[in-house]
Amino acid sequence: MIKVDHVTPLLEVRGLRKAFAGVQALKGVDLSIRPGEVHCVLGQNGAGKSTLIKILSGAYRPDEGEITWQGEAVAIDSPTHALALGIATMYQELDVVDGLTIAENIFLGHETSTAGIVNRRDAAAKARELLTTLGHGNLNPNREVGSLSPANKQIVSMARALSRDIKLIIMDEPSAVLDSEEVKNLFRVVTQLSESGIAVIYISHRLAEIREIGDRITVIKDGRTTATGLEVSETPTPALITLMTGREIENDFPPAVPVAKDAVEVLTVDNLSLRGEFSPLSFSVKAGEIVGLAGLVGSGRSEVLETVYGARKATTGTVSVNGSVLRGGSVSDAVKHGIGLSPEERKSQGLLLEEPIYKNVTLSTFARFARGPFLRERAERESARTQLEDLELRPADPDRAARTLSGGNQQKLLLARWLVHGVDVLLLDEPTRGVDVGARAEIYSLIRGLAAAGTAIVVVSSEIEEVLGLADRVLVIADGEVLRTVTASEIDESGVLDLVMKGSAA
Repeated sequence: MIKVDHVTPLLEVRGLRKAFAGVQALKGVDLSIRPGEVHCVLGQNGAGKSTLIKILSGAYRPDEGEITWQGEAVAIDSPTHALALGIATMYQELDVVDGLTIAENIFLGHETSTAGIVNRRDAAAKARELLTTLGHGNLNPNREVGSLSPANKQIVSMARALSRDIKLIIMDEPSAVLDSEEVKNLFRVVTQLSESGIAVIYISHRLAEIREIGDRITVIKDGRTTATGLEVSETPTPALITLMTGREIENDFPPAVPVAKDAVEVLTVDNLSLRGEFSPLSFSVKAGEIVGLAGLVGSGRSEVLETVYGARKATTGTVSVNGSVLRGGSVSDAVKHGIGLSPEERKSQGLLLEEPIYKNVTLSTFARFARGPFLRERAERESARTQLEDLELRPADPDRAARTLSGGNQQKLLLARWLVHGVDVLLLDEPTRGVDVGARAEIYSLIRGLAAAGTAIVVVSSEIEEVLGLADRVLVIADGEVLRTVTASEIDESGVLDLVMKGSAA
């Protein structure tokens, strides 16, 4: 293990080990955090980062190892204890309560009260101050959180962490639901926290972010620390990738296969609109073509995919597959005609986390495995196992619960579902969100391979570079309107941002 000497730490971790049902999640993790620093923790999905976070936040107790806080050994035995020490955590999976207001979420568990009665006005005022600090003073503290976008829910989660008297904040993939402008605001807040003496543990798969915001780096691989205390400015990206994966990976997009000149038009979207979300738009996708929707969070990209899929009923327009017009607002009709969707929130919208992997794979194809009123579970398992092995899903055990898989493998699981079903059109919303650099390269290859086999694909991503790197054609969207349709080679990231910023300001 590479180790760099450090000054007096705020938090120090030595030799943490943790096992679950015989599976060793942490095999020896070391970490040292200085006051006021931004310390980035890197590792592939499944490396042990989430287990480390949950130990530091008090959700898990380690089997072995020592944690020192401000020079004294501690046993963090609960999330309440962690908060009392001054450690707050923002999880990748948003932990807000949709049925409560923004202010109620921010002060959940430490409500502002007088004589035992919650002071809602005072809570709203304090919530507005926190939101303003985070650059979102326009959000109404009395608005119900369930009506917010994922990006704004992330802001609420951050405000909740900052509502406490904290010395360390752990941010798990905080930029995953943010567009480029929101990320700039996030970095402003992180810098502000650091300058005020609050330490930040920043976890991200986006290596460019580490370069911009981080001070030092710790790398975890297979439950062990492979390097810690690395200075960001002195550590090249290829070296980080090798420490994370054990191999060299070119983080480039696989070469595109030109769309055949005589390729048939598979998906046709004609004058489609959804009141309050996006204006009438039309586009088509040919067999083997990848079309990208580029724009900021809230531009209407995800809503377009959901309406094409039938999860939302269009206000105007039609969707056709291979010449057949689909019944509006009907997911079953879309699936019947060969449309598959990998949603933005795969955990809450795409997967049955407590069900076995094979049930998730065959979710859209139960009829194929039915014999009268009974399901042929052996056939289900074998079909799933074959597809999982083809996609190199790890581990390829069809009986494991879906929740036990890493982010990259959960994304592969959604792809496996539609490959087993067989689709002509695949809609991908944020296909690599929360996915490490190794799995990301694999998913890019899978997407390219599906297109080469003739699948018509529509991709949405908050990472404009990803849209441009995967797509043959790009629709640039702002405020629910298509501003421009171009081939991906005709525009770059700055060109897209210039269009969407001007469109949003119009």
